[in-house]
Formats: sequence, C-alpha cells, structure tokens
Amino acid sequence: MQPVFVLVHSPSVGPSTWHPVAEHLEAAGLQVRVPSLLHVAAGPPPFWPRVVSAVRDDLRQVPDGSPVTLVAHSNAGLFLPVMRAGLDHPVTGSVFVDAALPARTGPTPVASPELLEFLTPMAVNGTLPRWTDWWDEADVAPMFSDPTTRRTVIEEQPTLPLSFYEQHIPVPDGWDDHPCSYLLFAPQYEDVATEARERGWRVGHLPGEHLHQIIDPEGTARILIEFARTP
Repeated sequence: MQPVFVLVHSPSVGPSTWHPVAEHLEAAGLQVRVPSLLHVAAGPPPFWPRVVSAVRDDLRQVPDGSPVTLVAHSNAGLFLPVMRAGLDHPVTGSVFVDAALPARTGPTPVASPELLEFLTPMAVNGTLPRWTDWWDEADVAPMFSDPTTRRTVIEEQPTLPLSFYEQHIPVPDGWDDHPCSYLLFAPQYEDVATEARERGWRVGHLPGEHLHQIIDPEGTARILIEFARTP
C-alpha cells in the first residue's frame, strides 16, 4: 500500500509552501494531506502538543491503518518525533526537508541561544514580526519565483510569540525506528544534512533556497516518491 504523504509546513510560514508539491504528488496518483499549523500558537505554551493535535486531527480524513510518510520542512522537523509518537496511523517513513533535526536525545530547543539573541529585540509585547520580515530583501527575494506566490506565502504567515521559539520539544525514545531521509536545499543546511548522513539516513540534494519546494515542486515531489519507494 502506498503511504499517504503528510506534508507539514514550518509553523513560521503556512501550508501554501507545500501546496505545489501536493499537486504534483496527487497528479502521480498519490494521497496527500497538508495539515495547517497556523493556529498552534493561539494560546499559552507549551505549543508542541497543539502541533501534534493539528496533524492528528487532519489525519481523521485518512482511513485507520493507512500508512503515512511524514514530511517536515524547516523547524517542523523538530516536531516530527512527537508527531510520530502521537499519531494513530503507522508511520512508515519520515523525511526532513531543509529541516532542523531533533536532538539525538531530548528535549530539543526550537531556537539556539544565538537565534534567540537575534529575535528578542524584534518582539513587541512578546510577539514577533512575520518570518520574512526578519530578513533583508536580498535574502527574501530569491526564495520566490513570482510575485503571486510571494504574496500568498507572506500574507499567510502567522505572527508567533517569542515564547514559541523559547520552547523545548520532547524527543520520545525510539521515534526513528523506521526509514528516515533528508532532502537538502540551501547551503545553510549542509551541516545538518551531513549529520543526517551520519545518522545513517538517506540524503538527497536539490540545490536552491530554503523554500525551494515552491520553486521546483516537481523535483521535490520526485525525490519524496523515491524516498518512499526505497527501503
């Protein structure tokens, strides 16, 4: 049975970052879910249980017992172990796409001390600007191929509390007892891809920027399918 692809976006952006890839997977005859995490920070911490609940609730549309492949982009990778542990469906594969890796043993901080030092002065009454507003235009523009896509992604972004990045996420024992893979896009994640390779995971590479899945959704979908078919 082909697994259902569950494309999990970074909580810093939104589900539209996965929609083009979902269209290519569906065109190949595969089932796809793109759960929304846009409201997981609408309440006090801890936030990670609401991430798990959002994915689990979305999978109510999938028949019980159907295998799933979890695909996490960017900092959604940090939540993948608790997602895997919290789902009722069997997880037969996990793919980290230009993603942060959970600690080998938990808990895992969402942000490094250096990133928190960068973010803290941006917060107004505890709330941060949208993710793309953290960076200079020279960093943001290359991530988008056209104005329409850029507008969709930027307008969809939530404004997260600083406390979201201050949280630590548990790493359940044995979460990686199934095939795990890593898909590298941006040069900034090369060291992370190297660590994934050291963990014995398969690693693929599509050179691009951090949101390369919206630039080359066909290539991204192709590699996801290859990962799912390779034991």
